[in-house]
Amino acid sequence: MKNLVKYSLITSLLLGGAACTNLDEQIKGDFTKQEALLNQGVGQKINVNKATPNDGLAGAFTRVLNGTAGHNSYFSVQEVSTDEAVITQKGGDWFDGGIWLNMHKHSFNSTIGGINNAWNDANAGIFQCNDLLSKTQTAGNVAQLKTLRAYFFWRLLDVFGRVPLATSTAKVPQSERPVVYAFVESELLAALPDLPSGKQEYGRFNKSGAYALLARLYLNANIYKGTAPDNADYDKAIAAADAVINSGLYTITGNKYKDVFSPSNVENAEHIFVAPFDEATGQGMNLAQMTLHYPSQLTFRLAEQPWNGYSTLEEFYNSYEATDERKANNFVVGPQVDLNGNQILDLAFDKGDADGAPINYTPAINMLAPNGSRQAGARFGKFSFKLGQFQNMDNDYPLLRYGEVLLNKAEALARKNGYGDATALALVNQIRTRAGVVPFGSLTEGTLLAERGRELFIEGLRRTDLIRFGAWGNAWWEKPAHSDAFKNLMPIPLEQINATSGDGANKLTQNPGYQ
Repeated sequence: MKNLVKYSLITSLLLGGAACTNLDEQIKGDFTKQEALLNQGVGQKINVNKATPNDGLAGAFTRVLNGTAGHNSYFSVQEVSTDEAVITQKGGDWFDGGIWLNMHKHSFNSTIGGINNAWNDANAGIFQCNDLLSKTQTAGNVAQLKTLRAYFFWRLLDVFGRVPLATSTAKVPQSERPVVYAFVESELLAALPDLPSGKQEYGRFNKSGAYALLARLYLNANIYKGTAPDNADYDKAIAAADAVINSGLYTITGNKYKDVFSPSNVENAEHIFVAPFDEATGQGMNLAQMTLHYPSQLTFRLAEQPWNGYSTLEEFYNSYEATDERKANNFVVGPQVDLNGNQILDLAFDKGDADGAPINYTPAINMLAPNGSRQAGARFGKFSFKLGQFQNMDNDYPLLRYGEVLLNKAEALARKNGYGDATALALVNQIRTRAGVVPFGSLTEGTLLAERGRELFIEGLRRTDLIRFGAWGNAWWEKPAHSDAFKNLMPIPLEQINATSGDGANKLTQNPGYQ
């Protein structure tokens, strides 16, 4: 045999919350059959890093790294509960007490650790903002911190609804969801005058950042306020989106989709506000570890073995047209090879798997549990992998970006004026043209939801979108339909309720519908 690189990697105890129990597995790359390199990111060796401002605000802003693109917190809650991401039980791997199976099937309960972590991560960010705000700050720094705090409160508003509006270290009672909505809006509007008008500093806010968050807030206003849709809210969403568009600071023209998410995506032309991940100084982005099969370490020469957890539902993968550039970018599929083009194997493969030992990521998944195939499911490739990368990735993760702003304006126009609105159609077609697919001739609610899914895949917005479009209770693979409106909110974590049991009027109470 020639051009062979022999590997014998013993699976170690996996870090970061992985659920692998097969601790004597060997992974080898000793194969004569060679395949074309199918894996985006292979060969990318460098990334571009930049320091965030030395403005004394890092203690608060680094909190956006927690749970945003890692396992078992906000990302997991926002994605594993939807039709675009799943963690199957692979025999003894990834059962984790059934919590991710229950998340997928919408059997939510207040003891799921990821839900508690999502609560803690947002509140830790709020605490840090409050701590810095209690000290002497310039007007500009106050505006930065209040905008960031509003972002964290938006996360709580969206996921939990009824939360304490703590603006100091003092404990306060839970506020009802409409009150939280009004607070987030007021904080953003109050901060706007003191935010920079020009391009944001790296990892910080400018006026466009506040407006982009307001557009998202107003688009979901009737959900958050518990009222009927109101054209006045859609007008506010359109105006906020226009403030970003008319700033001239951002563009998708000439900006390739793949470049928005690559390891060298620092200060991309579409980024409005990001979580500035870095393998050494800004850790917490573990998507490669979370999604790739153990032997895929050989494909990218990863410093550590992946965990083989997350994949994409077949129907969602198939919602992309074959020519869609986003499909090629967003997923890793097909036979997998090492850097020499030799097939890689899983020597502990499922005996019933028609592919046998060679790794072949098939979009079809045989079952959710108990024996989901170890190599089934298209894997996440959107935030492409750097050759030789560490467990913590370098890609910046956009929390607010220009493509979403265009789609938000389009949706607000369509909901106000009807789906025949010409400007709404044109905005969506800007997104499709960049993706290399034929523009839509017309727009419907269903096509807009699908387009948002294709464009915003694994950006933490799918749960929010499905609820707003009334599709959250729909059936999808291995998940039955339901009409339980209370599930639009996640349960308040039992751990948090118990921790406040002696706080009198400040004691947390559970969201209605949950035990």
